[in-house]
Amino acid sequence: MAGFRLSDRILSSSPSSTVGIADKVKRLRSQGEEVFDFSAGRAFEPTPDYVSEAAIVAMRAGDTHQTMAKGTASYRAACATKLQRENNVVANPEKEIIATMGAKQGLTISLLATINPGDEVIVEDPCFVSYKQTIHYLGGQAVTVPLRSELGWLWDANELEDSITAKTKVILLCTPQNPTGVVHSREYLETIANLAIKHNLVVITDEVYERTVWGENKHLNVATLPEMKARTITIMSLTKSFSMGGWRIGFIYTCEEIASQLEKLQQHLITSPNSFVQAGAERAFSLEPQQVVLDYWKEWETKVESFTDTLDAMDGINCYMPQGGFYAWADISSFGLSSEEFAARLLTENKVALVAGSSFGDQGEGYIRVTCVKTRKEVKGGLEAIRSFVSKLS
Repeated sequence: MAGFRLSDRILSSSPSSTVGIADKVKRLRSQGEEVFDFSAGRAFEPTPDYVSEAAIVAMRAGDTHQTMAKGTASYRAACATKLQRENNVVANPEKEIIATMGAKQGLTISLLATINPGDEVIVEDPCFVSYKQTIHYLGGQAVTVPLRSELGWLWDANELEDSITAKTKVILLCTPQNPTGVVHSREYLETIANLAIKHNLVVITDEVYERTVWGENKHLNVATLPEMKARTITIMSLTKSFSMGGWRIGFIYTCEEIASQLEKLQQHLITSPNSFVQAGAERAFSLEPQQVVLDYWKEWETKVESFTDTLDAMDGINCYMPQGGFYAWADISSFGLSSEEFAARLLTENKVALVAGSSFGDQGEGYIRVTCVKTRKEVKGGLEAIRSFVSKLS
């Protein structure tokens, strides 16, 4: 287009590595190639029938029109029920909960409500690939603070505070953490909360993995800590825990003052979340997790443990069982390849798709992220292909 230039914000951005790799796998498979896909964080199981049926019933009943911008009253009430039952949070569904079209849309309006152009947002390194790009699109500046592997992939409190400037408005973190699989302790979250209070910052927490927590680990919502409700925006979703990634549905829990501003953004940007999707999500949240969901979680934990143990047993790879989430975060630095080179060659030579650690930030170099919750057949075949590949490198 001669004489026409697109916006600097889009021209200077990069595509999503996780979604991009998953899309590439789809193209290869459509061409008849067999590929083992451990890239995007997607379990293979279908959404439980009792959830899908609620959406189908709503659609057939004519529930196909716009809802309130903040979501239906019944869906928000179900979100409040879930928060009280599972997170020890008492939320007012009319004033403190906003339905969202998944976690990414929730993050976007949360940032729009809290930062001005030029403001700084502290993010983890490594972190989910869309955080920095979303901040960039909104005119903010992402300030990465390294998670220290020697500290168990946590922030050093002094480094974190040293990164705070007069322009800092938000601390953004994922808990449980993607990609490292760390479930944050109360003591760790209290350190972050105390800094937020001291420097008058908002904390945005991405808690989409809060139900995929393994062993004796426990998830804690940051807003439950003293003085934190008024300065915390909690983002939750059904994408991971109920195998509902394609539904694009979640919610935000925050204080009334922030929620009222988020509602305005919804009105202008999306009008409202999908009506019958909310009906299905309402069913998921209003009930105790049914046996089919509990079976999913049990199966995922078993697969994650087996997958990480198998990777760790391969010469040249160091891997641990994550505390939460369904990824293996594996150290492949011994092979002398960059994480991008390792991932690219593995896909080309042995038809295994995974995500290079450097996609998540500088601290991810030398690591790969592998989604463990695929079919048993794909897990078995993919692990054999990885073993074959690394045997050539050793």
